[in-house]
Amino acid sequence: MEYLHIVNVLVIGYLFLFVMAKILGKTQITQITPFDFISAIVLGELVGNAIYEEDIEIIEIFFAVAVWGILIYVTEMLTQKFKSTRKLLEGEPSIVIKKGKIVYKELKKNHLDLNQLQHLLRSKDVFSIQECEYAILETDGTVSALKKPVYASPTLQDLNLPLINVELPVTIILDGEVIWDNLKTIGWDELRLNNEIKSNGAHNVKDVLYAEWKKGEALHVQTY
Repeated sequence: MEYLHIVNVLVIGYLFLFVMAKILGKTQITQITPFDFISAIVLGELVGNAIYEEDIEIIEIFFAVAVWGILIYVTEMLTQKFKSTRKLLEGEPSIVIKKGKIVYKELKKNHLDLNQLQHLLRSKDVFSIQECEYAILETDGTVSALKKPVYASPTLQDLNLPLINVELPVTIILDGEVIWDNLKTIGWDELRLNNEIKSNGAHNVKDVLYAEWKKGEALHVQTY
């Protein structure tokens, strides 16, 4: 009976975890955050502990996994529907290198030392901090790096072309909401923003899924 109990728990647990992984989506693996990591561990523990507890019924395992899965699913829905919850539940990216200079305040805030930063940069084919114009620490712990033009591949020096300044794109609208701090940073007001999005075929901000500004280029607008 003990072996039969273990087989039952493993089979039922396998099926439930498979279903939950399909429902929750690929972010559990490809874009894992600290919260996602904890949720995956708990789901595994719920099934793992049940193997050694003969008094636990199959229906109790189902109930525990289902409740935890519902909580994670609701959390994912909240982060999709309400942008204000994303910073709390998922965190936010941090610029750790700006204009070729290390932003030590951001390193300290994210408990990242210089050796760890160098390791993350090397994984992006940046072997010297001097080669990096911008580096962004993502919410999943990876780093996105933008090299200085002289070190880009192929380099402008190799092509005998004049050097150009590197500018970081600025997100202006996300999920139908204006990021006012970013709008202020580029020196725009609400009137100019509305005119720009209308020229791109959107009636108002709520129609815009994503809008990105980059110096010297037209506003990039994607509607729903």
